[in-house]
Amino acid sequence: MLSNTMIALPLRSHFFRKLIVIALPIALQNVLYSSRGLIDVIMLGHLGDMELAAIGVAARAIFVTTIMIVGTTTAGALITAQYWGAKNDKGVKENTALTWIVSSALALVCTSVFLLFSTQIMSLATDDNSVVALGRLYLSIAAPSMLSVAFVTTMLFGLRAMHKPGVSTFFSAVGLVVYIFLNWALIFGRLGFPELGFKGAAIATLLSGIAEFLLLYMYVYSKKYAVAFGGQDVINCLTISRLSHFLKISVPTTLNFLVWAAGLFACHAIMGQTGVLGLVALSVVAPIESFALSVVIGLSSAAGVLIGNNLGARKYKSSLIYAKSAMVFNISCAIVVAITVYLSQNLLLSMFPALTEESFELSKNFILVLCLGVVLRSIPMMAITGILRAGGDVRFCLYQDIVAQWLITIPISALAVVYLDIEPLWVFLLFLLGELIKCITSLLRIRSKKWVQGIT
Repeated sequence: MLSNTMIALPLRSHFFRKLIVIALPIALQNVLYSSRGLIDVIMLGHLGDMELAAIGVAARAIFVTTIMIVGTTTAGALITAQYWGAKNDKGVKENTALTWIVSSALALVCTSVFLLFSTQIMSLATDDNSVVALGRLYLSIAAPSMLSVAFVTTMLFGLRAMHKPGVSTFFSAVGLVVYIFLNWALIFGRLGFPELGFKGAAIATLLSGIAEFLLLYMYVYSKKYAVAFGGQDVINCLTISRLSHFLKISVPTTLNFLVWAAGLFACHAIMGQTGVLGLVALSVVAPIESFALSVVIGLSSAAGVLIGNNLGARKYKSSLIYAKSAMVFNISCAIVVAITVYLSQNLLLSMFPALTEESFELSKNFILVLCLGVVLRSIPMMAITGILRAGGDVRFCLYQDIVAQWLITIPISALAVVYLDIEPLWVFLLFLLGELIKCITSLLRIRSKKWVQGIT
């Protein structure tokens, strides 16, 4: 026992050093991504409650499709991580090419859905005509940005798998700067730009995505990174065996992401049934929650890369040590983040001057529940993103989300709103039920060690 402990200590020390090196840029990148939603809410919050409610619903719809695309690119990155761990540069290029093709095709489908069914999508969450009209306008303009999401995340996640998250973080920062500038200029009509209000936010989303994509690809190809695939790699990757292997990993992962993200949209729709007040409060705290979870997501993603590399190199014992260490560290960081958010709640809410007194008080109560949720979500987040998916255990993750969200949390929350007419705060608390269930089932799955395997 003492011998095993002595072996584990240097392994953990080495793991934590590499985890932090990879996690910090990823966490920063997630902060940058979350900042976009926060910037939208803050700037549009100066216009009124209706604009806040509309951007909340529209942003959730965009988030669902973004997460679908991210699910595909995440699956591609899992395979890339194992190719990189096995020192197979050819495999890295061809797998990146295949990821780009599949994610782009999915982005085209998502864009078409937004262009054709924007009214129906908004109507799922609210029956307020003003909110629906504003959301429809946003979705119809921002829809093509899904292609930029596919192009960018393919490279970003590939670079993460190669332990180069700093590159993608830099270009995410550039994209955010462009986004903030365009949002400010187009919403309020600054520096000679037209004052477009709500419409300006949608245009800023589209243009900043294009800028980030172009700048990132120019840099990656100029540096000739392994993920910089060429025409021959595209041809080589389009084989039945390779596509079949990719879909075997990506379909469950993408469905898992979709089930989870669609569940969040369903929760938004359920909250919408409590009235515009509940929607406004949820629209305010949702980007704050995404911001707070950035550290947790960063650590989970980094752990997935390191554990995936180890599994690809067939280092199974160290993978188990890494998994346990990552889980404890993630929970500890989540507690620190939750305390920080709670202590900063007045400062955070002061950024929304257009909130009515009633909306302000409800948002403040929502933040307390949010802090509890950050700690609770850190467990399944690390278990799913950092550990189970790294070993290709994607089907379990999918089934778990289906049961926890769609068979338990969403039906119970919907019934509570429709038949018990409960207050928005209690509805928000009910949304954490699925996370509690996933905490238990995820930890049991990790303990079973069924995920400890290579996938390449």
